[in-house]
Amino acid sequence: MDRSAEIADFLRSRRARITPDQVGLPDDGRPRRVPGLRRDEVARLAGVSTEYYTRLEQGRSAHPSTAVLDALARVLRLDETEREHLADLCARSRPARRSPEAPQRVRPGLHLTLQTLEQVPAFVLGRRTEVLAANRLARAVLTDFDALPAPRRQLARWMLLDPGARERCTDWEQLAAETVAMLRFEAGRHPDDRRLADLVGELTLSCTEFSGWWNDHRVLRRTHGVKRYHHPDVGDLTFAYESFPVPGSPDQTLCVYNAEPGSATQKALRLLGDWTAPAVSPDAGAGAHRPGTGGSGRRP
Repeated sequence: MDRSAEIADFLRSRRARITPDQVGLPDDGRPRRVPGLRRDEVARLAGVSTEYYTRLEQGRSAHPSTAVLDALARVLRLDETEREHLADLCARSRPARRSPEAPQRVRPGLHLTLQTLEQVPAFVLGRRTEVLAANRLARAVLTDFDALPAPRRQLARWMLLDPGARERCTDWEQLAAETVAMLRFEAGRHPDDRRLADLVGELTLSCTEFSGWWNDHRVLRRTHGVKRYHHPDVGDLTFAYESFPVPGSPDQTLCVYNAEPGSATQKALRLLGDWTAPAVSPDAGAGAHRPGTGGSGRRP
C-alpha cells in the first residue's frame, strides 16, 4: 500500500465532508472548486501552516506529532477509529517481513468457549476477516466455513463474492460496505500485508461494488450492533452482536450473535440447533434419533 497516496486520499476525503459553516467559518466569497474545507482552512483551524498541512496531505511531511494528529482529528471530526487509522498511516515505516507469517491459531480455551456458546452463533475472526473457528449455529446461520478450502474461509470473501450471501443477509449492502470499511482499517494497520493486498485485488476485480466502497476511505472496527439474516428454513433472524478482542491474540476477535429471550429468533435457533445436532451414538441406546432429524443430525 502506498502510504503517501493513502494519507492524501484519506485527508482529502475527510475534509471534503466538512462544510465551512460546520466549523464556524464565514463565507469569504471565494469560489470553491471542491466540496468541503480548503487546505488553508484546515491548516488554520488546526494551528499549523498551510505549507506544512499541504506536505502532510501529500505524504511529504515528517511524521506528525500526537498534538498535530489530535488537532486534525478535531478539525476533521474524526471518530476514534478514523483517528487511529490516520495515526497508522502516518506511523514510521516498519521493516518488511522476511520470514513467512505464522499461521493464525485459535487456542484450545477459545475453542471451548465456542462450544459452550452452543445456543447462539459465535465465531472467531482473524486478520483479513479469516474465520478461524465457528460453532454449529454460526455455520448454520451464515455458511459452513469448515466445508470451504482453508484459504477461502474469509468473511469478506463470502460476503462480497458468494451469491448466497446476498440472499442470506437482509441488509446485504450495508453489511458488505461495513466489511470493506473493516478491511480498510486492517490495511492501515498492516500496510505490508501481501495476502491482504491480494484479497483487495481479488475483490476489486470480482465485486462490482467493492471499488466504490474502498475509495470512500471509510474505516470501521468490529464492535457491536444489529445484524439481520434470512434463513431458508427458519425465516428471518435478528441478532444483537458483540465483538470482543481476544486477550493475547491482538489480531483475533470473538463475535457472538445474541438473540432476545423469547423472541422468534431464539425459537428459530432452537430449531436450527436440533436440526444440526450431531447424531447420537448407537451406544446411547433408546432415543438415539432426535425428532425431526431422521437420525442424521441434520434436517431431512
